[in-house]
Amino acid sequence: MKVTIERAELLRSLSHVQSVVERRNTIPILSNVLIEASDDGHVRIMATDLDLQVIDNLRANRVDSAGAITVSAHLLFDIARKLPDGSEVSLDCSDNRMEIKAGRSRFKLPTLPRDDFPVIVEGDLPTSFEVPAKTLAELIDRTRFAISTEETRYYLNGIFLHVSDEDGGVMKAAATDGHRLARFTLARPAGAEGMPDVIVPRKAVAELRKLLEEAHEGNVQVDLSPSKIRFTLGGEGGVVLTSKLIDGTFPDYSRVIPTGNDKLLRVDPKSLFAGVDRVATIATEKTRAVKMGLEADKVTLTVTSPDNGNAVEEVSSQYASDPMEIGFNAGYLKDILAQLGNDTVELHFADAGAPTLIRENEKSAALYVLMPMRV
Repeated sequence: MKVTIERAELLRSLSHVQSVVERRNTIPILSNVLIEASDDGHVRIMATDLDLQVIDNLRANRVDSAGAITVSAHLLFDIARKLPDGSEVSLDCSDNRMEIKAGRSRFKLPTLPRDDFPVIVEGDLPTSFEVPAKTLAELIDRTRFAISTEETRYYLNGIFLHVSDEDGGVMKAAATDGHRLARFTLARPAGAEGMPDVIVPRKAVAELRKLLEEAHEGNVQVDLSPSKIRFTLGGEGGVVLTSKLIDGTFPDYSRVIPTGNDKLLRVDPKSLFAGVDRVATIATEKTRAVKMGLEADKVTLTVTSPDNGNAVEEVSSQYASDPMEIGFNAGYLKDILAQLGNDTVELHFADAGAPTLIRENEKSAALYVLMPMRV
């Protein structure tokens, strides 16, 4: 294989695929990217970790001889990153070596044969629909912070996607780690009727969000089965991300969404975030709790630390119920408040021991539930 590519094109493609490759691999070929060049000038670059695979397509300036080879993903990416802007990069493979030339630079990297490279077999993906890239990015941003990192409850290590017939058909995305729950609702896309409930793994979510940074216009094509999901960005010749899904049952999270919380607090989320952030400065790892005292026109935030003393701040608010005190993990509360863009947020309370419902208003697409802490 001998091919010449613009450095910017090569770098863009490698940046899309190389982050899938784990730094430490027991299987050497998984450290490599597969590069395939065809006579018509089309080049395909692919990386996988056996659970997730990303393919990007680009146009070469010239293909002198077609072929396919695998080479170290991180090395090739680092070389492309450091080559001068505007240069042409020549990739020439022979005798288990790839020679890389650009300007006066020369590199020779070891290669492994294309036949050893594993490919995820997608099988049949019967459910197919499109989602605007902007909506998909918002869905991920509003929910992924609540994905659990606890490996024992592996079925919580992703975003749960499911559809229902309520309100004329909706699709819901949910994530929870047992302490907080995030849910995002959108109108059900055409073609998603009858789709199976699926859990998209955390790594696939992170890689997809990176790809959406560039593809924020247009739609993303989603194809899925009960075991695999494929996202196609940029249409034909774009980027294709394929992932295995988490094989498990997501808990019935709707049971923890409170419906009878009658104490309503309205507050500016930015002011509350800043206040929590300031008082939490003195919180120690063991006592990350912030106490909220609710009164008619203010919230009093208090943090007490046996080692560092205590901190108090008042934030103006609207509250018409009986005064109460409730404690939260400061980090979890800030994660939720950071998602809210309106000038006011509603916090619905029942009592100091019950979950709290947080949302911008009753029509907002995103909804959050936060479990309290004893303080």
